[in-house]
Amino acid sequence: MDWDNPGLLAGRQDKEVSRIYLALDATDWVVEDAIRQGAELLLTHHPLIFKPLKRINDGDFIGRRLLSLVEHGIACYAMHTNFDSAPNCMADLAADRLGLRDQAVLEVSGEKDGIPYGIGRTGALAEAMTLGELAGQVKKAFGLPFVTVYGDLEGRVRRCAISPGSGGSMIAPAVRQGMEVLVTGDIGHHEGIDSVASRMAVIDAGHYGLEHIFMDFMESYLKKTLDPEVAIIKAPPAFPAAVL
Repeated sequence: MDWDNPGLLAGRQDKEVSRIYLALDATDWVVEDAIRQGAELLLTHHPLIFKPLKRINDGDFIGRRLLSLVEHGIACYAMHTNFDSAPNCMADLAADRLGLRDQAVLEVSGEKDGIPYGIGRTGALAEAMTLGELAGQVKKAFGLPFVTVYGDLEGRVRRCAISPGSGGSMIAPAVRQGMEVLVTGDIGHHEGIDSVASRMAVIDAGHYGLEHIFMDFMESYLKKTLDPEVAIIKAPPAFPAAVL
């Protein structure tokens, strides 16, 4: 997407790496653990550098993390909306976890070799179920401690859209396509109740909650693709929010 900033964010393009650390976000803990593990490449989903930087120093958390990575010879690479929209990547993986049938792209952003790609997926559940039952299925499929639900828990749904990440902007496209429920993350109060007013329920599974599948996929993909001597290290689960 035009507003995004994926790719090699820090490091030399010709650097050879033999230890790759996978994480969703380049948090302080992740950077410190990548250093402890002797990683030479930190591969994340979310870009550490998102907006233009005027300076890189230890006065803010982005500069502090970048300095630590560079000082320890660790390159930093991000795969964000390119991974979100590519066929067989984030959106397809998430839709498959829910067992959606007759899948289609929720919001098309382009086409490659005659195949449309873009953000999110639509489809149908194997059978109609209550919104509460679907919420439980989402928790189980993605290993979540909790979800937030907007809508009638006893209402039955089958036409389902899923958009991993921050999906408030996907509410309108999903409503237009007649979806009965949208599974996504980062839904605010007004977005949730407005969606219900438009006759579509929302299950907010969290930004991390739906996108942590990036790490499992990349671990498997890299192990199949790279030389067996390349070590792949995956960050442990770290849900950033809790309900007490």
